[in-house]
Amino acid sequence: MSVPVRFEGDLADLATHGFGPRSLTWWGIIGFMVVEGMFFALLFAAYFFILDKEQSWPPAPYAPPGLTAGTILTVLIVLTEIPNAVVKKAAETFDLRTVRKGLVVMSLLPLPLFVLRGFEFASLNVLWTDNAYGSILWALLLTHTIHLVTDWGDTVVLAALMHTEHGKSASRFVDTSENAAYWRFVWASWLIVYLLIYWVPRWLT
Repeated sequence: MSVPVRFEGDLADLATHGFGPRSLTWWGIIGFMVVEGMFFALLFAAYFFILDKEQSWPPAPYAPPGLTAGTILTVLIVLTEIPNAVVKKAAETFDLRTVRKGLVVMSLLPLPLFVLRGFEFASLNVLWTDNAYGSILWALLLTHTIHLVTDWGDTVVLAALMHTEHGKSASRFVDTSENAAYWRFVWASWLIVYLLIYWVPRWLT
């Protein structure tokens, strides 16, 4: 005997989007951060494991990496949080005009970072093939570069999308907010990598 269908309520008026934990996108971003954070944690563990096996850090006759490019990049990437925060707030208040301008800005700001990152690789004073010390430094820098490029690509695509009719969709504002949250992960994780690459060798020299 079949049971008759009974409707308990009309859900047609419920919102089709939500920010923060109410969004599946937010949970996806958090998942990415957890997985990628664990990968960074493994690299950090490898870094200190190798350090423990060496008599000096960096091992002789290598000099610590040059500070200039990495330090300039660090200052600039932290400053990008200013426009990033503006974009995130604008997305959560459905300010389309500010979101469009802000995403263009956030698409352009990483470009000088890519140039500086090239100088960083050249200033490590060691090749990844030289020894374990060189390998872990290159692995740290390359891993963060992948995150940097990936988020930049996402931002460029999102900036283009928000300049179309699709940009008026509420779900696209949610995407913009979560993209801004991921950028915070990118620059915050860099601060730890920066300390390991540039300052730990100097503190232990």
